Amino acid sequence: MTRYHVETFARYAELLGSPSLAIELPNPTSASAVIAALRQLPGGDALPDRPLLAVNHTLPRADVSIGPSDILALLPPLAGG
Repeated sequence: MTRYHVETFARYAELLGSPSLAIELPNPTSASAVIAALRQLPGGDALPDRPLLAVNHTLPRADVSIGPSDILALLPPLAGG
C-alpha cells in the first residue's frame, strides 16, 4: 500500500474535515479508486456522484494511472465568468 495525498477545497474540505488528506491505496492506482477511498472517509458519503479530481493540474479520465508523486486535488464545482 502507498500513501497518496489529496488536497481538498471549499465545501469538500468542510465535508471531509481537512484541506489535505492522506489515503492508503495500491500503487499505481486510478482516479476512480481515489474517489472511492475518499467516499469511505467520514463525510465522504456526501460527495456528489462525479466529483472532479485533478491530477497534476489536469482533469483525467477515471481510469488514468496515478502514482504517489502525482499532485491530487478534489475540486468543488467550478464556474467562470
